[in-house]
Amino acid sequence: MNLTLDALQILDAIDHHGSFAAAALALQRVPSAITYSVRKLEDDLDVLLFDRRGHRAKLTDAGQELLTQGRHILKAAQDLEQRVQRAATGWEVELRLVIDGAIAFDALLPVITEFERQACGTRLRISQEVLSGVWESLVLGRADLAIGAAFDGPDIVRTQGGFQTRILGQIDWVFAVAPSHPLASAPEPLSAATIQAHKIVAVGDTGRNFMSMTAGLLSGQETLTVPSLQAKLSAQLAGLGCGHLPRSIALPHLKSGALVEKATQETRLNADCRYVWRSADKGKALHWFIQRLSDPVVQKMLVGSN
Repeated sequence: MNLTLDALQILDAIDHHGSFAAAALALQRVPSAITYSVRKLEDDLDVLLFDRRGHRAKLTDAGQELLTQGRHILKAAQDLEQRVQRAATGWEVELRLVIDGAIAFDALLPVITEFERQACGTRLRISQEVLSGVWESLVLGRADLAIGAAFDGPDIVRTQGGFQTRILGQIDWVFAVAPSHPLASAPEPLSAATIQAHKIVAVGDTGRNFMSMTAGLLSGQETLTVPSLQAKLSAQLAGLGCGHLPRSIALPHLKSGALVEKATQETRLNADCRYVWRSADKGKALHWFIQRLSDPVVQKMLVGSN
């Protein structure tokens, strides 16, 4: 191959510094070496890369195209070098986190900020799923660590023994409606039959391959399915339905009167939510997050308990 990383670096230096001589100085080479490398590349490619008629080295159209695309190659090579170096230290190139929609992303920000201070070079990729979608992302390899996974997970997690699970805590759910909703003035505690007669707002399970999970839905109840917890909150504030919300999210609206808390005869199942990872994964970034998630202060912050 006629094209080398060294040749691309020389082109980049000439364009950046404006002349062959300045590029030679920046690259700590003699000017004749720079001139030779450029002429050899032009001969090998059979194209003219620089217009040498002026005082400043100016790229031809072909030279500009080569440099534009070459810079992508230089960046990819630099990224690869950094990945290899990080792999040698035990830090992952990328750590993929999936969080359940019931966990407020803002609550995770202090942990992310603390991780960034480690300056380890591991890139974080964070996604959000709901109910079985969280487990599915982990089991199918789209995520390395699940935060806030609901219930015990699918059979494959419980029976294969390839996953580690720890209790994160319990989210405190409150049944709430807008003041204009018919249930706002209904006598308490609300019976299941009374609630069933009204539309419930539910965040849709995002799983595609595993059996869907539900929480707080009554058999035969009319449902408005929305894409996120924030959308569920907005729908209930608008009086479009009833349902449970994490108390930490509902509290400002309960205090302002925009939502009304209602006692129910049957309380929502407050099952433990968990953080889960594959047993075989040993990366330092994953280990760091596991350690932080074991901190009771962090756990309370994430599940929204006081």
